[in-house]
Amino acid sequence: MDSLFPEEDAPARDATAPLAERMRPHTFDEFVGQEDLLAPGRPLREAIERDLLQSIILWGPPGTGKTTLARIIADTTKARFVSFSAVLAGIKEIRDVMAEAERQRRATGRRTIVFIDEIHRFNKAQQDAFLPRVEAGDIVLVGATTENPSFEVNAALLSRSKVFVLRGLNADEITVILERALRDGTRGLAQQLPEVAADALRAIAVYANGDARVALNLLELSVAAAPTVGGRRQVDTARVDQTIQRRALLYDKSGEEHYNVISALHKSMRNSDPDAAVYWLARMVEAGEDPMYIARRMVRFASEDIGNADPQALVVAVAAKDAVHFIGMPEGNTALAQAALYLATAPKSNAVYDAYNRAAHDAHSDVAQPVPLHLRNAPTKLMKELEYGKGYKYAHDEADAVADMSCLPPALEGRKYYEPKERGFEKEIKRRLDGWEEIKKKRQKSEL
Repeated sequence: MDSLFPEEDAPARDATAPLAERMRPHTFDEFVGQEDLLAPGRPLREAIERDLLQSIILWGPPGTGKTTLARIIADTTKARFVSFSAVLAGIKEIRDVMAEAERQRRATGRRTIVFIDEIHRFNKAQQDAFLPRVEAGDIVLVGATTENPSFEVNAALLSRSKVFVLRGLNADEITVILERALRDGTRGLAQQLPEVAADALRAIAVYANGDARVALNLLELSVAAAPTVGGRRQVDTARVDQTIQRRALLYDKSGEEHYNVISALHKSMRNSDPDAAVYWLARMVEAGEDPMYIARRMVRFASEDIGNADPQALVVAVAAKDAVHFIGMPEGNTALAQAALYLATAPKSNAVYDAYNRAAHDAHSDVAQPVPLHLRNAPTKLMKELEYGKGYKYAHDEADAVADMSCLPPALEGRKYYEPKERGFEKEIKRRLDGWEEIKKKRQKSEL
């Protein structure tokens, strides 16, 4: 096998290489995830193992195994294997590789498999350079991309390639990879005698959000920074959190009185006390506080503490910000005062704030849920073949403009984030939501 991978394999044997590189699987048996593509008997695996591979595009998020799969192809196939990155290669390098592939095919009958990492970074002219050799059968193209091939790969090249979609790894699969790294004494971390709590390992797996490289990097950092207790490096969730948050802590600010007074203004408006609100506002303005800072805080307050109980509150706050920017100070002080008094006397609701926090908690506490297929647009043939948009119901075609269709991922089915209060305009919103929910329930019963 003639491969250009040796220079890339060297770091895997180097103890100073990143853990993610050292732990890169060498065989299908070591590969974690993507069973629907790579389980024994699956067409892609069969084509690789029998050296019958045709041109393919591997499409998936970072850290899901695209480059690893290419390396396994290099180790498994009998074809000549050439690898280069779209970030580094130019049109000259492409033409040189294509010419050599044609010469090899004519001289020996041997195919050349060309792996292109980040193929979406190639422009049209660079991609076109592959097309004649793909059509002639001199090369088998294996492209890896994190971007939608429908938009980033030339239609002619795409039509001659089979697209395989790699999904983000789930937390259990990431955990398997992390546990393997902890046990491995040659390529992994076992020689450092780590002792990682199960909940800490799970926290890393969730934080990685489907990316094995991110997970292994975080594990390596956490173990390296962990204290040694009884001869073992102890890693708990606090240590993992500290590793994740360390960069953010560098941006911490001080200035207690500055924050004390803005807190007083915020809490006075929240408690519907206009007199206290305008007093604390005047304290800040007269002390020379940046008026745009005050305006930004009131815009935030309008959504956080009033929300849809009075949708006009956000309009007033943004108008005050624009007025201050337009006329400047000191004339802008009355615009700020008008907004503060309006916000203090408006009906209050934190339902918008709570809805976002609940949704954000779910977004952080598990891997990112994929968008259901019926909610995805399908502007290309490939996306239609992958059943994007299948089952979508156009609300305007339904009675009351409400479709009996879930818009949340299946794992979050039935989850309620927004719970409007019985105050201000949110009382009307609640009436609407309850009515739509009843309509959906009746339709579901009628369809049974």
